[in-house]
Order: sequence, then C-alpha cells, then structure tokens
Amino acid sequence: MRYANLDGQSHSSGIARILRWKLGWHDEKWPRTPGTGVAVPLVANDGRALRNAAADALTWIGHASFLIQLGGKSALIDPVMSPSIAGFIPRNVVPGLDWPALPKIDLVLVTHNHRDHMDAPTLKRLGPDVIYVVPRGLGSAFGRAGLRRVVEMQWWQQEEIEGLNLTFVPAEHWSRRGLLDTNASWWGGYVIERGGLRVYHSGDTAWFDGFEQIGLRCGEIHAAMLPIGAYAPRWFMRRQHMDPVDAVRAYSALGAKRFIAMHWGTFKLTDEDLREPPQLLRETWKRANLPDAPLAIPAIGETLLLD
Repeated sequence: MRYANLDGQSHSSGIARILRWKLGWHDEKWPRTPGTGVAVPLVANDGRALRNAAADALTWIGHASFLIQLGGKSALIDPVMSPSIAGFIPRNVVPGLDWPALPKIDLVLVTHNHRDHMDAPTLKRLGPDVIYVVPRGLGSAFGRAGLRRVVEMQWWQQEEIEGLNLTFVPAEHWSRRGLLDTNASWWGGYVIERGGLRVYHSGDTAWFDGFEQIGLRCGEIHAAMLPIGAYAPRWFMRRQHMDPVDAVRAYSALGAKRFIAMHWGTFKLTDEDLREPPQLLRETWKRANLPDAPLAIPAIGETLLLD
C-alpha cells in the first residue's frame, strides 16, 4: 500500500528534483554556510531533575527529539542520539540529554521513517522492553529489528498507552527509507494528553489545512512543538517543511496556547544558516502582533515546565 496526504497528493522528493537542488540548477541561491561548529543555545542537563518525572515537562534533546513527561510517565519522540544521520550528516551540537541523563523510558513515539527522525542505532540501544508507537506500515520493520512491543497507528486513531492518551494526526509530508519504499508507511504527528493537559508534536510537515482540523478534533492544545528549520530553498522544501512564517500560521490555526520551536540548529539539512530560523521566527511573531509569553525557543537541553 502507498500512502498520501490529506489532499490525496504525494509530495515525495524525486531524484530529479534533488539533483536540481544539489547541483544548483535553479534560481533560488543561498550563500554556503557551515553545518558544524555553529554556536546555538545549549544548556547542561544531567537529568537529575527528570528522573522521578514528578513535573509535567518537555525537554528538547535537539532537532525533533523531545523527552515528554506527563503524569509520571516518560516518552521520547523521534529520538536521535547518534553523532550523525546515517553516518553522513554530522551533529552540529551534542544531544541535550546524554544516555545517562535519560529517565526510565515508558514509550517511544516515531512520526515517520526518515533517518533524522527514526534512527536505528538509537532505537536499538533503547531496546525491546520499550513500547514503540509508529505510523501504519512500520510495524514489520520494528519487528524484524527485534522491537516487538509495537503499536501501529493510522490517522485520527486514538489509544491509551501507559496511561497516556495518544492520537496520531495527519501531517503534510512523505516517507522513504530505501530506494523502493516511497510512501509505503504513513507519517504524521501526535497529540498526547494526560489529566486534561494536551501537547502536540507535528513531526515533519509543510503547511496544510489539517492544522485547523487537529485543533478542532483533539481539543485545546496547551503546547505545540512545531518545526521552524530545514526550509530552504522554498521551491524545493515548501511541500514538505514549514518555514517560521508557516509555523506561526500553523500555531494560529491550531489554536494552541504555547508555541515550542524545534527542528533547527542540530543538523544542517538544507541551505539556510543554522542560526537563521529563530531570528526569522521572532521577526514573524512580532509582525503578527502576538504576545511574547506563549513563544518558547528553548535551548538544546532545556526543560520547559507545563501547566
């Protein structure tokens, strides 16, 4: 089976488009900027305050990787702890939580199978005892890797797992792990609720009308983790990744109470400077005349308390 976006379209990046971008056969040129050695905000976090999971909190590990703690349970979303993506794209900054700093993990949520979100070495080290929540089409791959405590989910499916209420929601993206499996598994985001507190992680996504549907169907979202990086050039990326302007628009469509920025500063995947996304986000936020308090641009390793 092959999956598609809400509009029935597939926006996967074909080889011809990738070559056109990488070889510079287009007019939207960006200056070359480094992928490592770039200073981005980083705080030391030894995990000591996270181990009893007493407080409801989010900790940004880097890129799309978060530790989410709700109601005494600890979940990882899109954990990538490796020093590089598939041995090719190095980290610009170390993970915000190193392995010894992690609390006991109750479940792992994977948004889709791209290697900067589904990292095989990290999943292998997390091991077979953890429950893995994955999009439909990925369960067999996890089983072959010896990770058999797997729950596959389709869009809008709801499950209660380890005391957390999970809803797998649509995103505007695509999937591919190898040469012949384009869109053979789904992609999406998660709304996670416990005791009336509700958080949303979008996964990789472009802007789409589904944000309003998510807000209407899932209830009030207290914190929305939204990607702000990996957006340039726009002719290539706009169908798969938001830029900060799109992300602010998504936040408004969701009706979320708090914006948590992610997906920038860790891996150099696209043409914009690694430091540009938060700057552009702040400028966009100001132009939209939004109040300062709901905007959070955490440092890697920073823990944000939820209320």
